[in-house]
Amino acid sequence: MDHVLPPQDNDTYKTLLESTKAIPWKLDWASKRFTYIGPQIESLLGWTQDSWQSAGDWAARMHEEDRDRVFNFCISQSLQGLDHEADYRALTADGGFVWIRDVVHVIRAANGEPEALIGFMFDISERKQTEQQLLDLQKQLEVLSYQDSLTGVANRRMFDSVLEKEWLEASRHQQPLALIMIDIDYFKQFNDAYGHLKGDEILKKVSSLLSHAGVRANDFFARFGGEEFAWILPETDLVSAGKIAERCRHLIFKAQIPHAHSAVSQLLTISVGVGSIIPSATDQMNDFLADVDRLMYHAKHQGRNRIVLQEEV
Repeated sequence: MDHVLPPQDNDTYKTLLESTKAIPWKLDWASKRFTYIGPQIESLLGWTQDSWQSAGDWAARMHEEDRDRVFNFCISQSLQGLDHEADYRALTADGGFVWIRDVVHVIRAANGEPEALIGFMFDISERKQTEQQLLDLQKQLEVLSYQDSLTGVANRRMFDSVLEKEWLEASRHQQPLALIMIDIDYFKQFNDAYGHLKGDEILKKVSSLLSHAGVRANDFFARFGGEEFAWILPETDLVSAGKIAERCRHLIFKAQIPHAHSAVSQLLTISVGVGSIIPSATDQMNDFLADVDRLMYHAKHQGRNRIVLQEEV
């Protein structure tokens, strides 16, 4: 490969280019061969300056997930005589990769056809790492925005979103949608007697226990607020939803959580409301939610530590 950088008599210009972190290069379009590439390429990627002979070497030393996209884009832009930029992962001689931004200028002949490409390669690995960290942080924030900070299960915001989605699905396909609302009995008295830190522990424990009551991947559990929890059960009739509610009560009873200040038991108990609906055009989601919430309060008014189904009211 001829390593003469035009203008050939400008040693100062050549020295300046080769002292920068950016890697200059030039490619003859007709032969697709490099007529120059800066010596900095070896310190960055490990490949010797002399090993960069053709565009084939450039493409072969690109991450396979980026190769076709970048190669086709650069060819297309060059044929149109358009200057362009491309970000890709360049493979290093030791098997790693470095994020590169290639900035390309197209030199055209008198007839408008490409004659040569000249450009600079920039190491943008640090920038890409920062971008990835920001993306990861954004994903974490999205997760946190839908997660209850105390118990770790889905929060009310996520509950509302899922209920709306499942309501539309149930309405569209005329399938039953069930909802279970759960409240811890005499939780205020528990907090007063044992303290709020112990109360927080119990909320986390109850949440963990109740979250195992569902039987299918699309059954959805959330903390509704305070000491209230909820299950959204797609394609579930009242009988099947009642069985899930019984499982909730059994899981809490089996845990044998002491509650000496409960008026109904020496153990922690829950009150549960259960409803199911095949939404019609006139039904409203919020009305259904309010109905099931009332069922839960019926359970509390009837003595707590019980389940009230829709048909029992």
